[in-house]
Amino acid sequence: MPEFRVYSGGRVREVVNGDRAAVVAAVESAYKAHHAQRTVNPDSYFLRFPEHDADRIIALPAHYTEDSGERVTGIKWISSFPGNIDRGLARASAVLVLNDETTGYPVACMEAAAISASRTAAGAVLALRELDGGQGGRRTVSVIGTGVISEHVLDYLGQSGVEPERILLHDAHLPHAERLAQRLRGRFAAPVAVCGSIEEAITAGQVVVFATTAGEPHVHDPRLFAHNPVVLHLSLRDLAPEVVLAAHNVVDDVDHALKARTSLHLAELLTGGREFVHHTLPAILSGAPAPERDRPVVFSPFGMGILDLAVGNLVHSVLADTTVPVEDFFQGAERC
Repeated sequence: MPEFRVYSGGRVREVVNGDRAAVVAAVESAYKAHHAQRTVNPDSYFLRFPEHDADRIIALPAHYTEDSGERVTGIKWISSFPGNIDRGLARASAVLVLNDETTGYPVACMEAAAISASRTAAGAVLALRELDGGQGGRRTVSVIGTGVISEHVLDYLGQSGVEPERILLHDAHLPHAERLAQRLRGRFAAPVAVCGSIEEAITAGQVVVFATTAGEPHVHDPRLFAHNPVVLHLSLRDLAPEVVLAAHNVVDDVDHALKARTSLHLAELLTGGREFVHHTLPAILSGAPAPERDRPVVFSPFGMGILDLAVGNLVHSVLADTTVPVEDFFQGAERC
């Protein structure tokens, strides 16, 4: 009979914050498995509420096979309630369940908001490592939207080879940007400043991170990106089709990224095709060439359940031997 363990958010954070290089390696391994067609990653399932159309809860089931032959299976159940910010709570909350590869029984349940943020940040810095030319060095990093995801991306920057020369922050609610700036000044030697306009932040950034709650495009002018930055478009819906069509576009998975009225989906609806999507990160990590730097390079990851499983499996492998299983969780499961 499989054993069932529960990992609290505090313990999960100890793992993902304690070894960011291991988190990035786990995400890279999952991406390469996807390129090698060793994954099952169905569409995400959105539970929406007619009376609160900004709120949603999303199910991300997935399965993949590691290079070692280990099979990893499970599901992330993540909610996004933007009104939580006004309640003094994080916008997103999540749990992740891992299943035994032989019996299908659940073997672990863990708080997964930190997993979700960490795998997003790890994917972003992997993309930056590959798309910035692989040279590393000092860059002006501009961040649009100053919530949990942005903070995680900045904390993971060291895994990309890029060192911030300065950090510029912009948020539609400027006090949020000011609070993040205060925290970052204790962690980075680079100067940190808050920009009063999104245009100022974009045009100054050699690396531009979008991690907002935008539901539709609000950045329409391709000329803002004339300096050809690397754009980590993590929130997926900030850029108008005109901006998308003027860039080299990189996704995690084409079918996943071009749906649900993302900026890429809107560009597809406008043009009637997908020719403007030029590369996938799993292919680049597996040896395909990265795009030229003669245009802006925009990475738009829809977010794949296999990445949550990769990080969750890392957490499980670290914590399982130090955690007591839940007693009698499967009581009565034996077949007589």
